[in-house]
Amino acid sequence: MNRWLWLPPAATAVLGLSAWQAGAHGHPTAALAGWVLAYVAGGAESAWEGVRSLAKGRVDVDFLMVVAALGAAAVGRWEDGAILFFLFSTSNALQAYALNRTRQAVSALMGLRPDTATVLDERGERRVRVEDVQLGARVVVRPGERIPLDGKVVAGMSSVDQSAITGESAPVPKEPGDAVFAGTVNLDGVLEFQVERTADQTTLARLVMLVAEAQERKAQLQLWTERFEERYSLVVLAGTALTLLVPLVAWHEPFAQSFYRAMTVLVAASPCAVVIAAPAAVLSALATLARHGVLVKGGAHLERLATIDAVAFDKTGTLTSGRPQVVAVHAAPGYTERDVVGLAAALEARVDHPLAHAIRQRAAALEAPAPPVADIQARAGRGVAGRLTDSGRAACVGSPAFIGDLGVHVPAELVEAVRRHEEAGETVVIVALGDEAVGVITMMDRPRSQAAAALHALHTAGVKEIVMLSGDQPRVVERVAAGLPIDSAYGGLLPEQKVAILKTLGKTRRVAMVGDGVNDAPALATATVGVAMGGAGTDAALEAADVVLMGDDLHALAFAIRVARRTQAVIRQGLAFAGAVIVVLVALALTGRIGLPLGVVGHEGSTVVVVLSGLRMLLVSPRRLRAAAPARAAAPGRAGARAAAGGPGTVTVEASSEEETAEKALSRTPRTAR
Repeated sequence: MNRWLWLPPAATAVLGLSAWQAGAHGHPTAALAGWVLAYVAGGAESAWEGVRSLAKGRVDVDFLMVVAALGAAAVGRWEDGAILFFLFSTSNALQAYALNRTRQAVSALMGLRPDTATVLDERGERRVRVEDVQLGARVVVRPGERIPLDGKVVAGMSSVDQSAITGESAPVPKEPGDAVFAGTVNLDGVLEFQVERTADQTTLARLVMLVAEAQERKAQLQLWTERFEERYSLVVLAGTALTLLVPLVAWHEPFAQSFYRAMTVLVAASPCAVVIAAPAAVLSALATLARHGVLVKGGAHLERLATIDAVAFDKTGTLTSGRPQVVAVHAAPGYTERDVVGLAAALEARVDHPLAHAIRQRAAALEAPAPPVADIQARAGRGVAGRLTDSGRAACVGSPAFIGDLGVHVPAELVEAVRRHEEAGETVVIVALGDEAVGVITMMDRPRSQAAAALHALHTAGVKEIVMLSGDQPRVVERVAAGLPIDSAYGGLLPEQKVAILKTLGKTRRVAMVGDGVNDAPALATATVGVAMGGAGTDAALEAADVVLMGDDLHALAFAIRVARRTQAVIRQGLAFAGAVIVVLVALALTGRIGLPLGVVGHEGSTVVVVLSGLRMLLVSPRRLRAAAPARAAAPGRAGARAAAGGPGTVTVEASSEEETAEKALSRTPRTAR
């Protein structure tokens, strides 16, 4: 496709040189035919675009270039018009090639998906076209092969390179129950998975589709330059007319001389470089972010992302893993940690609850024996009861209130452990055998290992305030916030109360809201920019937010903000350079210092420079941005510094009315957070 871009300038050059040679050897008819053909080769597309724009009542750069070339021919300067068309068509080819590169950088992701899949059914293994694989089919992927479709692992263990989808640099371990995505690479084990999305609905396919749509959504600055082109082109035409008429009327300059100067001014003043500055940089930035696992749904969102100076985080599943972990186990006299955890795991064996998962995970790590149990009864939100198969003794695990209702005796040392851990914001369950408590298990949803470093990176990127919003208990929120560089935190919030706080913050800040994309839709819509975590795993994340972090890497948000700000800087540089070149070229053209060929060279040269400047965004990477970061980074807020050091620096509030929550929460912000 790209090789055909160069056909018009190549044909213009060949025909132009042939016409010049024919004229030099005394063949005027052949020379004229050669010049006409050169004009057609280099200017047909521009003439067509110019006519289409005129039919819509607009004047664009293509029309200006055609007028200038025809004007040169009218005064016998065919060679100057041919040079104009050659350079203009070459510049257009370079622009098209460059912008195609930005699209190909993302569209090439579709090439990551294999054409066939190894399907396992009653007939054994067979190769099937990916488009023909049905939902629910079982697919086998061997080491080194790309995963052809989205699905869930049902057998086997391996590690998978997901960098093409989520931007994660390290391989991700996979085992039964884990999700896998089309286009990722199975590294070191055989995986068997069940297909959950057809070929046209995979995360990879949707990513490419959304990026293509994003490239069509233009930033405000890009829309401004397009409106500027139309109005400015009319100004150029008026200025060209004055450049022609004033010398003719005022000092009776020969028509050919005035007309030639006017055509030179027409070319010099044309706004090609101004118009291309924004799309070249924006499309390149969108492609770069998509390659690194960040989907920005259009130039307008990228532009707003560059203005962000505050970030609000949902707690669960965003700053924390969303999966509680066992913090401590206290055993009653006569019992061990393995006894307590093994009994709890046996009772929770068939319970699908985050706390049950945490207990079973701890039991597996300790290799704790699980006694056989029967007559299991789960009480939603309270606990599980059953009896030991061997002895018939009753057994139960659950909240302190549930255990109290059953009349179980809890030793004093365990009561003290329950009190201490609940005050620390941890979730506590008691394990009992018969009418005696045998142990206490405490759990907590811990901050992600990367959370503190990622929040520091946001401060370094220029974010001035970081806020945490959660519907969890205030003491749990305070416990999580205490170890993170957060300026303020609010707990016990309903969804509408999160919205109220965001609206209040939005009066003085440009706020990005980061959530999981499932239950944070109102807050994501309220913020200046809504950012969803983990888009590779949820359809809701892809739909709810303006920006989607395809993996669970919080560092990607700071990278996205840096890229957005760099993009705006590159656009401003391109516009300043293009404007300066236009001023210089017009001044030289008006004073007769340059002719049409040099005017064309300057005009098209500036356009190419601006395009190449915008394409620098294709080369941006997290490492390069960190290396280019200023030595003096924006310091975190004082409350954030205290939180990082282990101090409080947070605010927690209980749920109340919408306006009351926002006003009360913000008014109770401690001095260290202001």
